[in-house]
Amino acid sequence: MTKTVSATLRYLRMSPRKVRLLVDLIRGQEVAEAETQLTFSTKIGAKPLLKLLRSAKANAVHNAALDPDTLKIDSAFVDGGPMQYRFTPRAFGRATPIRHRTAHITLVLRGDVNEKAASKVVKKEKDTEEKTETHDHAHDHVHKGEKSAKVARREVARAPESKKKRTRTKV
Repeated sequence: MTKTVSATLRYLRMSPRKVRLLVDLIRGQEVAEAETQLTFSTKIGAKPLLKLLRSAKANAVHNAALDPDTLKIDSAFVDGGPMQYRFTPRAFGRATPIRHRTAHITLVLRGDVNEKAASKVVKKEKDTEEKTETHDHAHDHVHKGEKSAKVARREVARAPESKKKRTRTKV
């Protein structure tokens, strides 16, 4: 059974045009080949893209229980993010804008589910559910009629301000 996992990198302080060159290079490749391509690439965007690819791979292996040998880049795209504007002086007292661009990168990996690891992931999820159920009863030790310090602080913080009418004084 195949499954997809995605990872995103937002607000990368680099032009989307520079990153798209690399994303077009690795789209459709296996993860191992893409890692090799990005490791030896001299482009400046290769380092953050490699970091994102490794993060997506780790998400796929640990969270979705996918087999790392079958992982392939299903889709990858780069969108433009918000621009920061700065101004530089020009002749005759003019100023022209400098646009500092940002990019949002999304990688989607596809791979086969590792049945052995999938059973471990399901087991971990059940254990965390049991822990949250027992954690809900943590405040049962407070006696009847008494409030915990946390609840008392919360009530004090929510208490309304005095209802006194404020008037402005003329100066």
